Amino acid sequence: MKAHLLLAACLLALSACSSHYIITTADGQMITTDNKPRVDKDSGMVRFEDSEGKEQMIPQTQIRQIIER
Repeated sequence: MKAHLLLAACLLALSACSSHYIITTADGQMITTDNKPRVDKDSGMVRFEDSEGKEQMIPQTQIRQIIER
């Protein structure tokens, strides 16, 4: 029983550490990511993983804001 409580407490602590981000685009689309989006300064693109775990890229000029949730 104590092992289950310890496991539950550890999982809760780990889930509290992860951050979600919301990217709002110029056309009003809202994209939720599990990881912090990264800006590629050479190409001007913002890279992020979508909800399916696929890496996506959007031009930085098309992003209105990025909010940490």
